[in-house]
Amino acid sequence: MATTTFLSNATCNITQGATTWDVIDQLSSLTLTVGNESLESTAFTSSGSPVGRSYVPGLQMGEVSMTLYLSYGASEVEEMLSSCVGKTSTLVISPSGTTESASNPEYTITAYLESHTPINSSIGELATVELTWSLSSWSRDNS
Repeated sequence: MATTTFLSNATCNITQGATTWDVIDQLSSLTLTVGNESLESTAFTSSGSPVGRSYVPGLQMGEVSMTLYLSYGASEVEEMLSSCVGKTSTLVISPSGTTESASNPEYTITAYLESHTPINSSIGELATVELTWSLSSWSRDNS
């Protein structure tokens, strides 16, 4: 049973080269999925056949999905995405604020952005872009 209630307000900094963008003021949603690939390690047993499949962790994997409000101009979302697409970037993500703690861990992620949609317009709606970053590696810190 949950012992605390959590109101989300994820923070996200994206670094490409020497430039870091704090995208919290344009961030509408963020989902982080982390894990390891499953490698089957099933072997024969002394009786000649395995009882069930066995697995060991393989390479780190996962993804970051986010929705940002589009904005254009120097140091804005579209410029940032144009510099990140087709490259590996560093993302630093926390569930709520930038102060790390046991209840607010920080994830440092190396991720690749394959593509983005620089123009996404509909009448009467704010322009947004939905992104999926493929993780190369990740680490969790709560100190």
